[in-house]
Parts: sequence; structure tokens; C-alpha cells
Amino acid sequence: MRKTWTWAALLLLAGVMAGCGTGAGKTADSSKEGTAAASSGDVKKIVVGTGTNFPKVCFIDENGKLTGFDVELVREIDKRLPQYEFELQTQEFANLLLSLETKKIDFVAHEMEKNPEREQKYLFNKEPYAHWRNKIIVAKDNDSIHSLDDLKGKKVLTGATSAAAQILENYNKKNNNAINIVYQSGAAQDSVSQITGGRVEATIGADFSLPLIDPQGKLKTTGEDLSDADILFVFRKNDPEAQKLADDIDGAIKELKTDGTLGKLSKQWLGDDFTADSKP
Repeated sequence: MRKTWTWAALLLLAGVMAGCGTGAGKTADSSKEGTAAASSGDVKKIVVGTGTNFPKVCFIDENGKLTGFDVELVREIDKRLPQYEFELQTQEFANLLLSLETKKIDFVAHEMEKNPEREQKYLFNKEPYAHWRNKIIVAKDNDSIHSLDDLKGKKVLTGATSAAAQILENYNKKNNNAINIVYQSGAAQDSVSQITGGRVEATIGADFSLPLIDPQGKLKTTGEDLSDADILFVFRKNDPEAQKLADDIDGAIKELKTDGTLGKLSKQWLGDDFTADSKP
């Protein structure tokens, strides 16, 4: 009888220990309580590259917390994919794609525009989570700039490896390097001081970004749209695991669109609904 009770006690203890171990090692960003995948321990860690210098998109708030539209979207997707644990890693924007290529991160979340140049090198998921239009941005009292041709011989600020940089570089290839491209090393807000201070003539930015980087209204957009593109996450190309991850994320984004969460996040952080469903 004593032996029987001993085995029963051991079995009970093993069950308690297994229960205590469920979900162990999960971070605050990627808790998936009550899910089958988490309870089985079959959870794959995914490192997500983002930045800290894009106001309302990916930035450090007054409490020292990483937050913003892209950051909170990644956290929301993480909740809906119990088979993964997302870990956000911050880097300079210019380093994100290189880190992806060298497998330091698994995908990029930084309002990445899909364009032909990037498609040649990287994999994009299929379901856009935002849509934007790039325009020229100048000082509010500047009435002489309306097109890229008007920027010939002038300094234009942009971020290295950005979609805006690609627009300027493509123009220069066809026009004998007519525009003096100045690659930005500081935060996005630095655009305001550089333009209003006369160090550069203009920059290029998404339609939603101007009030985020220039809340005092010192700048304005001008001219026609320079590009019109979907915003997606970026993954390594020709990588079956990356393709599987992208497909799973697409499923989560569709859910977020259907239940209205994606639109709410956009309005909360960007001031309006810039999701793909509101594509002009």
C-alpha cells in the first residue's frame, strides 16, 4: 500500500511541475497564456528589427518604453500567433536590412515600402498593414519647389536605404546626379531644423509623417505624389522558414483588419486610418 501511495505522489508532483513550467521564458511582449502551442513548449523565437527615431511609429516614449504604430502592431500580431515568440530589437534604420541579410534579425518592422529595388533582394509579406504616398517636403514659406526637377542643384535630406532615398537616387541616375543628396544621420525630427535653418532645401516623406515629425507646422508638402506604395514587413528571400513566417503574419493581419484592430491602431498612433483598406 505504501508503495502505491508513493507512486501516486510522484505522479502528482510531476504534474504540478509540468503545469508550473507552461509558458516559461515568455517576455511581456509575447505572452501567450492558455494556448496549446505555448503549453506544449513548441514556440519559435523570432527577432523583429525596428527603430527608435520615428515619432509615433517606433520610438521611446517619456517613460522609456519602446512603442508606436509598428511596435504595437507587432505585439498584437504576436498575441495572435501562439507558435511564435516575438522579441523586438532596436537598431539604426540604415542597419536593419543588413541585419536581416546576416540573420541577426528575422524580419523588419519599420514602415517599409515595397518597391522594385527591394523586391529584388528581399521577401515581403502579401497583406499590407498600411499604405502611403511619398511627397516633397519643404519649408512652409517655400513656393519655388513643386517637383524633383525644381530640386536640381539643391541639397535634399533623406535616410540611407529608405524608399525616399531610392526615389532620389533613381532620379539622379537619369539626370547626371543633379540633386545633392544629404544622407541623414540624426532622428527624423532633425529634418525640421535642417530645412528651416537652410542647411538643406527639402526632404521626401510619407503623407502621414509630416504632422508626426513637424507638430508645429513649420513645413509643408508640395507637388504631385512621387510614389504610391503598400507598407509591409520585410523578410529574407529564398528562405522557406521566412516564407512560412510571412504567411502566418498575413493571416494575423487579415484578422486585425476584419475585427477593426488595425484601423484603430492607425488612428491612435498616426492620427487617421492609413491602413490598406483606406488606400486612395
